Amino acid sequence: MTQEELLPLLLRKDEKGFTKLYDMYSKSLFSIITNLMNDREEAEDVLQEVFVKIWKNIDSYNESKGRLYTWMLNIARNSTIDKLRSKGFNNSKKNLSSDNFVHLLDDSNKLTNRIDSIGLKEFVNKLKPKCIKLIDLLFFKGFTQQEASEELEIPLGTVKTQNRMCMNDLRNFLKV
Repeated sequence: MTQEELLPLLLRKDEKGFTKLYDMYSKSLFSIITNLMNDREEAEDVLQEVFVKIWKNIDSYNESKGRLYTWMLNIARNSTIDKLRSKGFNNSKKNLSSDNFVHLLDDSNKLTNRIDSIGLKEFVNKLKPKCIKLIDLLFFKGFTQQEASEELEIPLGTVKTQNRMCMNDLRNFLKV
């Protein structure tokens, strides 16, 4: 089913359309969420919240501004970052044992595998090295533009400009 076929069903709040949407996109969105969270159980909760937001806010999707998947991806990414920055989440993670971090050492190519699973690595790798680093920080590691500016030691305005140019380059690769 294509986006063009699916969107009218979603706008009518058709449950079968929503089920199809979940079947089509839940794995990709879950990959993005777990990549940012590194906690499967919390990621499952965020995924559920994301699909509730999609269901409730489907009327705010504007086809002229981008693809449905991109809109949903932004909801997933923003919801995950909101969860990570929430006071309750941060307090619950203060006393983690080192066992929670062993998987990071064992699976250092986890991000690469997840990007591959949704087909973005091929396109991201075509970008300039500065774009690859910036996209990694902003979209896969959840940095704010201010945090990316500090990490890369460049002005905030430069980060914003480069982000816009890199996203345009990525869009052009995706159109091919």
